[in-house]
Amino acid sequence: MFKGLIGRKIGMTQIFDAKGAAVPVTLLEAGPCFVSQVKSAETDGYNAVQLAFGEAKPKRLTKAHLGHLKTNNLPPVRVMREFRTKQLDGISAGDKLDASVFAEGEHVDVIGISKGKGFAGVVKRHGFAGGPRTHGQSDRLRAPGSSGSTTTPGRVFKGKRGPGHMGNVQVTSSNVLVALVDPERNLIAVHGSVPGPKGGTVIIKEARKQ
Repeated sequence: MFKGLIGRKIGMTQIFDAKGAAVPVTLLEAGPCFVSQVKSAETDGYNAVQLAFGEAKPKRLTKAHLGHLKTNNLPPVRVMREFRTKQLDGISAGDKLDASVFAEGEHVDVIGISKGKGFAGVVKRHGFAGGPRTHGQSDRLRAPGSSGSTTTPGRVFKGKRGPGHMGNVQVTSSNVLVALVDPERNLIAVHGSVPGPKGGTVIIKEARKQ
């Protein structure tokens, strides 16, 4: 059975488990999602399900976007994502999926775009130790230090960690426990934190590393 949803991060709160312990959870608005396209190995070379989420005003979308949705009589929705899958049984274009796809106690992967933190130095970005705090060093405390080498090879290798843009990249929270499912309100609560700001788009998939 295909298990996947597009959602929106609402924020963090806490719930109490069966033993009375407070558990930090992240609330996700999961669905409703529409199946906008089903791709198969015979026609497209691979199996995948394309989902659409987040209703929007038609004037906010391109004609190509609207035309693609109109093929299966779907409402104008803003976000579309593709999910690779091995199982295409029981799913077809035009279907509607909600939070009931997942159950309490399951493990999922939550994918989102992390918060952008702007330009950051190596201490904040990569956890470098910085230079010594004594022996006359007044301006080298958080500096990266020497990054090149001598005559051989005489250059800085590609991929060397340094200062730069921090955050705003795709991050996956793997094997997260589903603590609560409320299909009536399209809510899923997962243990701990997930990447991204409040209101950010997230993808919820069946965990790969169970």
